[in-house]
Formats: sequence, structure tokens, C-alpha cells
Amino acid sequence: MGFTCGLVGLPNAGKSTLFGALTRTKAQSGNYAFTTIEPNSGIVPVLDPRLETISQYIKADKVVPTTLEFVDIAGLIKGASTGEGLGNKFLGHIREVDAIAHVVRCFEDSNVPHVSDTIDPADDIDTINTELMISDMETLARRKTKIEKLAKSGNKEARMHLTVIEKVIESINNNCPARAIKVFSEEEQNFLDSLTLLSSKPVLYICNVMDPSDTDSKQVQKVKKIAETDGSSTVALAGKIEGEIMEIEDPDERQMFMDEMGLKETGLDRMIIAGYSLLQLVTFFTAGGKENRAWTIKNNSTAPQAAGVIHTDFEKGFIRAEVYSLEDLIQHTTEASIKESGKLRVEGKDYIVQDGDIVHFRFNV
Repeated sequence: MGFTCGLVGLPNAGKSTLFGALTRTKAQSGNYAFTTIEPNSGIVPVLDPRLETISQYIKADKVVPTTLEFVDIAGLIKGASTGEGLGNKFLGHIREVDAIAHVVRCFEDSNVPHVSDTIDPADDIDTINTELMISDMETLARRKTKIEKLAKSGNKEARMHLTVIEKVIESINNNCPARAIKVFSEEEQNFLDSLTLLSSKPVLYICNVMDPSDTDSKQVQKVKKIAETDGSSTVALAGKIEGEIMEIEDPDERQMFMDEMGLKETGLDRMIIAGYSLLQLVTFFTAGGKENRAWTIKNNSTAPQAAGVIHTDFEKGFIRAEVYSLEDLIQHTTEASIKESGKLRVEGKDYIVQDGDIVHFRFNV
């Protein structure tokens, strides 16, 4: 199961620099608009110390972390929803990702021009959000036209769909993105999700600053305030410095550089963790044999659904899940001892896999 986070923002916000640092690639970048045309994508490991702890007790040939995919989407500009700057194409790329990592410029640099000549994070965010919502309004208008007649005939489902559409249209008219609406039932939310609206996608604002000491600047505070109002999250980091950190191959030298910069962890690590949280993902583990591995699932996934992430046959032929916790492993040191102590749980099809579970699936096909 793949989960993708799309990097968006105005031109010269630092998206491609961040993408290159995240994926340790030389993503195409430059101090002019539309350097990125076709989206670059990269798989990024989500480092989890729990996996290393498991491997201290259970040996395997390989240790495999879970991952997120980041997609570097071209810089949007005002008018993107009507095709400006190849906007329609870029908006289509956004529609394909699970969440948006919105890179916001929070730094001054005369060598890197801003498209509006003024550094104003709030205005930049509004520009992008407005284009996403304008595009959504077109989607909603088309869908509304299709179902109005059916709704008037008394069709219950069509009436529900029409109610949802009208709520979202009202919200957007009030400059409030679809993701900020919290009054839908589960059935209504499922319909809203099926519309794949751009403004309904969860957003992580990435405040790109010049120096790590600027991560609580006035510009960053502006972004945090906006995030609070629309139910989003924020991470502040110095994109250029993060890129320099990732270029250092030797771990000891990298740590020395980070110590000099006063960094306990990289901003990219925080960004990856925040993206993982933003998508409401949890991690479970399989251990022993060829590999100890972390797996990504949506929160509230059942045991068969989690098994299906490993292989579709596991879900189809699911019999049971044998589950224990990392704490059990640390206390008893081996799976045999865990079983003898009665800590190994046997769970059925309705079990909701918890973050940190260590699982063996039993199946038959």
C-alpha cells in the first residue's frame, strides 16, 4: 500500500531543494518559475527505533523500514485553476496524491526572486489555497448539475449527495477549504472523499526558513496561525541547510555538522514523521526469518486489511493473527518465552491492529 505526499508551493519556495534533500537526489531546481514540469517522485524511509529494538532480540537477514513517497509538483501561480503556468496539468498531479506538503517561503534572499516581489507567507498560502478551491468549485458545480434532477425526484442517496455538495460550496464561498468541515456523517464523508477535491486533502505546511534559528520567526508564526484555523499541521526547517546535511555521507561527520548547527534531529526527519501522522497512518511489524519489517496501514485497519498490505492472499485466506507488543519482547526476550507466559494473543477478523503491534498472520488459500 503506497502513500504519497505532494510537495506544492509557489515557484522558488524551495520545493525542489527540499525534495532533493529528502530523497538524496539532485532534483532539478533553479531560481526561476517552472523548473519542475513533470513531477519527480522519491521513496523515503520512515526511520523507527522500535524496528531496531526488535532486531536486537529477533535476528533476520534484512531490516526493512516502512516508507512514504514524496512527489515534487511544479510551482503553482495565481490563475493556475484557469490554466496559467500549465496550472491545470499541475493541479491534476495534486489530485493523485494522498496529502499535500505545502512549502511556504519564510526567508529573505535577494538572489532568489519571489513571484510577487514580497515575502508574505499568508498571501502565498492564500494564493495556493484559492487556486485549489476554485478548481474544486468547478468540480462541485459539474457534479451538482448531474444529481439535482435525481435529488428532486426523491432519491434519498442523491439528496444526501446534494446536501454535501451544497455544504462544501458554502464553505468554499467563505474561503474555508473542504478539509476544515467537521460536520459530516461517515456516509457523507465517504461521498466527499469520492469527489477527490483538492481542498479536502490534509495539508502539512513546511515553513522554509534561511537558518535553523529562524524556526519560530514572525513569518513562521503566521503560518502556524493559518494551520490552526484550517485543521492543518506545520513543520519549520531550513531547506538549504537540510540539503547540506544530507550531502554528508559519513554519519559521524553529519552528526558533527548538526551539533555545530544546534540540531538534535534533522528537520526532514520531523517532516517525514509529521507527514506520517498527517495521513493518520500507524505501523505494525513482522519479525523473524528473512526480514524484520515495518508496515504502513491506515489507523483503525482490521487484521485482514493489515495482512493484505503484505500480500492479497493473506487477506483473502485470513485465519487469525498472533499478536504481541514490543514491551512483551523486551521483557521476555524471545517469542517462545512470550508464548509460554501467555502474552501471545490470538486475534480474529475484527481485531483493529494497533500501532507497534508485532504480528504473525495465519492464512490458507
